[in-house]
Amino acid sequence: MGEKVYGHHAIEEAIKKAGMGSTLFIDRTKADKFSAMIREAQLTGKIAVRKVSRDELERMLPGADLRGALLDMGGPRRGASRLQETTVEEFCAKLGDGDNALVLMLDGITDPHNLGAILRSADQFGVDLVVIPERRSVQANETVVKVSSGAAQYVPIAVVTNLSRAIGTFKDNGFWVYGADMAGESSYSIEFAGKSVIVMGSEGDGMSQLVRKNCDHIVSIPMRGHIDSLNVSVAAGILLYESRREDQVK
Repeated sequence: MGEKVYGHHAIEEAIKKAGMGSTLFIDRTKADKFSAMIREAQLTGKIAVRKVSRDELERMLPGADLRGALLDMGGPRRGASRLQETTVEEFCAKLGDGDNALVLMLDGITDPHNLGAILRSADQFGVDLVVIPERRSVQANETVVKVSSGAAQYVPIAVVTNLSRAIGTFKDNGFWVYGADMAGESSYSIEFAGKSVIVMGSEGDGMSQLVRKNCDHIVSIPMRGHIDSLNVSVAAGILLYESRREDQVK
């Protein structure tokens, strides 16, 4: 089996990109509920549809809340193989001299639910690339795809071995790098550059020291509550909104 996608919205989006060899598995007792999805899969001419027992369906991905449907994308699996994967170098090479771009870099995000929520915000705010490290980070697995409600199918992702080296590549291509930290300058006073990289660290430890050192600015989100921090996916959404809001103002 290949990459497995579950969750109604995630499957709907994945169907649009599924290739030959893909199979949509449906709990036969819920076939009527999924009639529209089955029809969309059949219309592609690339996806086989199989109605199976609930037990057989759940054995395909133990422990997951499948709710009656599972899409097997087929082919060899390497992480989330049907996602838009690229490299930092390829991404930068495609940018013209006058092109603006918004990049989100994630340093040490280990919770798949956080990554899925971040990718959902990244899609909504038009992030051009999400960068995650190969180590000390969750990768774009089935849970991430489901939590993203299909957004993971649209946001280009680059997996890198060294975040600081990637930051250097971005800077060489005219990007300014903004690291998120509670001790930073208020985002209200920051004017994000046309080519921006926003770096989000882990909830526990924040950015690594070397990544922080390589940022051009350290940015914070003004807060008035009683707890000392926001969930990283919420914080990412706020900073992405701030950067895009400035685009509208300009």
